[in-house]
Formats: sequence, C-alpha cells, structure tokens
Amino acid sequence: MDYVKLERGDDGVAVLTIDRQEKLNALDPQVVEEIGQSLLELESEGPRVIIVTGAGEKSFVAGADIAAMSTMDPLEAKRFAEIGHAAMALLDKSPIPTIAAVNGFALGGGCEIAIACDIRIAAENALFGFPEVGLGILPGMGGTQRLPRLVGPAIAKELIFTGRRIKAEEARMIGLVNHIVPQGEALKAAKEMAAEIAANGPVAVRHAKAAANRALDVDLISGLEYEADQFALLFATEDASEGMGAFVERRKAEFKGR
Repeated sequence: MDYVKLERGDDGVAVLTIDRQEKLNALDPQVVEEIGQSLLELESEGPRVIIVTGAGEKSFVAGADIAAMSTMDPLEAKRFAEIGHAAMALLDKSPIPTIAAVNGFALGGGCEIAIACDIRIAAENALFGFPEVGLGILPGMGGTQRLPRLVGPAIAKELIFTGRRIKAEEARMIGLVNHIVPQGEALKAAKEMAAEIAANGPVAVRHAKAAANRALDVDLISGLEYEADQFALLFATEDASEGMGAFVERRKAEFKGR
C-alpha cells in the first residue's frame, strides 16, 4: 500500500500508520480505501489491540484532501462518504479494541478517525476540529453521528456549526480525549495502554467492547439483557477458567484467547 503502513508486534498490538506526510496525512479516496483494507487485514489476523496514528509529529490526519474533493460531483462525493463510513465502522464496530494516538492536526476526517476509535490519547500539540462548514459542506465520515454520542449534542453542534478548532486540553475537558501526553509521546503512551489491554483476557475484552457499544443503540433494559448474555457466554471459555483459577491460586493468568 502507498499510504498506510502496518506494524505487528509480538505482544498482540498492531499499529496502523497513515503516512502521507507531504499532505499532512490528508485523506483522499485512495487513502481511505487503504485504511479500510488494512483494518480488514488486521481483523482477519486477530491482534489484541489496534493503534491508529499519523506519521510525523505535525499531523495525525489534517482532514480530507480539499484539492481532491473540490473536483467531485455529487455521486463521487457520496462514494467518498460511503467508503469513509465503511472504514470508520471497521474501527468502531470491530471486536478488537482500538486506540487513536493523536499527534498534531486532527481536523475533519482526522477527527472522525479519532472518534471512531475506542480510546484517544493526544499529544499536547494536538488540535481538533470540524472545519467543513467553512468549506460549504459538512462532516461526511461519521462526525455528525459519533461526536454527539461522545461529547453530547450541544457541544457537538457548537463544534460542528462554528468549525472552531480546539486544543488538546479543551478536548480532554469535554470528553473528546482520554489522556494528554507530551509532544512526540502519543504513540508510546498508546502502546503502553495497549499492553495493559492485551494482558487481559482477549475474548473477555472483545465481548466487553460489544456490550459497551450496545449501550449506545438500545434502552437500558435491553442493554442489561445483552450484558447478562455476554457475561454468561464467557463462562464457557478457557480464558475464564484460567483467569479465575489464576486469581484463586495467586498466580499470573496465561490467556490463550479461547
């Protein structure tokens, strides 16, 4: 692939890097398709955690490639949005936990990639925002749908309607970012968190992600029923026997992912 690089670690942590530094890692249809293809590849391999980041310290993803978008007709724009939605769904709905390591600009499509991940770790120089309305368009890769669910409708509408950019600290205060780290250390911090996640029972983590995602789409009673089902299913796994047995025996659990 030309713009997406994959690194697979022995610890079960995979890193997907968007590398188009001459364009501040901006998205055009090819880049978005490569992101989707890479995520499908990783999902078939089954790492325990996926980290998404941008190459260099200036930009996570600066947004969409405006020059490429400016020549699109409505059908081409619809196709661009559709491949974007498909790629973001692979982050959001994947059974594998995902962490965004955000360095520099995370604007427009870049912010949409970040909020499609489960967890966001930002360098102190990170800058977030949805500038689309200033271009006469709107966020087209899930921003209008995921941002209200993440930070609440009032704050989401303010950010989308004004196109205002916010720094990492404000992003953390509104719940857009989980943690802030010094410039240049977002990927390191993401790998440290990924190692914490990967040390746990992988089947349990995947079912926990499914249950947490379910909470966004159903009422409380339905969500609790789903949680109870997932809780019960895990008692049929080898990992559950190993985890609870290790606790009782006061030793470290050796999870096999089954």
